[in-house]
Amino acid sequence: MKRPTPTSVERQVRDDAFLVSKTDTKGRITYCNLPFIDIVGATEQELLGKPHNIVRHPDMPRCIFKLLWHNISSKEEIFAYVKNMSFDGSFYWVFANVTASLDRNGNIVGFYSVRRKPNPKALQVIVPLYKELLAKEKSGGIEVAEAYMKHLLDEKGVSYDAFVNALQRS
Repeated sequence: MKRPTPTSVERQVRDDAFLVSKTDTKGRITYCNLPFIDIVGATEQELLGKPHNIVRHPDMPRCIFKLLWHNISSKEEIFAYVKNMSFDGSFYWVFANVTASLDRNGNIVGFYSVRRKPNPKALQVIVPLYKELLAKEKSGGIEVAEAYMKHLLDEKGVSYDAFVNALQRS
């Protein structure tokens, strides 16, 4: 499938919706629920077996995904704000919780993500932050964006997880 051109049309996650997807260890979608399918504007067949980054919006800083993959690969859950893109080019924001799925022996067999509507007040902080991170990645690379984020979090005396969870509750 050809990636759509991003548009300025925003889709809203319903207040009561939980967007659920599961992937294998390579990030290929193995399960997705109806609210996820609906907001992406795809069919289940168009999603299953595809890399989850098929819905990645180009406005997302790579350093956020690097942090996400670091955590889940270490069997640690992570919460993150994510801007995704639907198949028609529109976008939607989510507050995501991503965890590793483990077998009986504690081996990672895939990943599980539950996403819900983000707090609109939180997005007033996240949108400009992500724009700044993206600009730093474009001008100086992912390391510069990571250093900027680390400095910001150090100034606040919090981890990324504590930062985003506080924003979601605000």
